[in-house]
Amino acid sequence: MNNFKKIILTVFAFLFLITSNVNALSIKIGTEGAYPPWNAKDESGKLIGFEVELANWLCIYMEHDCTIVEQDWDGMIPALLMRKFDAIMAGMSITAERQKTITFSQGYADEVAQLAVMKGSDLEGMDTPSGINLSLGGSDVKSALKTLTGVLAGKSVCVQTATIHQNFLDSGDVGAINVRTYKTQDEVNLDLTAGRCDAALAAAVAFTDYAEKSGKPVVLVGPTFSGGAFGSGVGVGIRQAGDDAIGQRDAQLLKDFNKAIDTARANGKISELAIKWFGFDASM
Repeated sequence: MNNFKKIILTVFAFLFLITSNVNALSIKIGTEGAYPPWNAKDESGKLIGFEVELANWLCIYMEHDCTIVEQDWDGMIPALLMRKFDAIMAGMSITAERQKTITFSQGYADEVAQLAVMKGSDLEGMDTPSGINLSLGGSDVKSALKTLTGVLAGKSVCVQTATIHQNFLDSGDVGAINVRTYKTQDEVNLDLTAGRCDAALAAAVAFTDYAEKSGKPVVLVGPTFSGGAFGSGVGVGIRQAGDDAIGQRDAQLLKDFNKAIDTARANGKISELAIKWFGFDASM
């Protein structure tokens, strides 16, 4: 009789486990692993960073089984569309241009862009506004861009390829400067410190993180950039929903990520991780 009871209890426990999370998904999340402190690898090759930790927490809130995989930045969106993974968490800003191809969750963090130079550069004391929000438009923004155009005339600026930063420099808003593109942010940092470019443009925290860890005298200069080509914060990139089963799954995944981000914002997890990795609260 005791054995029979044990069997019954075991069956009920098994049924509870398989039905308690019937909507759980097995998903893959793509990240670059080369854009610290957003995402990077430690000496052992393990993925680390703000978004790696945040992704793990979001998966706990969603009750999904998640695997985080590496993908080169310039192939990130094509790989998502080819279904090599289900979502992107790689410091990817939400922009109108990208939304033509993929969809995004709500934003979970702000990414403020800024120029960086080596200490002692003649650009270090550039006289520009403290910030330029391209979404505002108007005479103030035009005046600020005109000032920046004069400062950067004849200069070379290093930038990672296929980024919002390259798009901005290529737009002509700051004149016809010499834009040098690189596959990774690490390569940008190395050429900046080697003197092969006069300045570099990326997320401000990418430069401060590099300066702190390398000991190189890299300093931020000029205005911060936001809005317009720089997007409206960083979010989870997901395929646009379709009518087939996979499309419906993607639509559900978008809802799940948005709900999980709401949870992480409300309980302070995004703020906690941002302060840990950035040194300030960049949560949205």
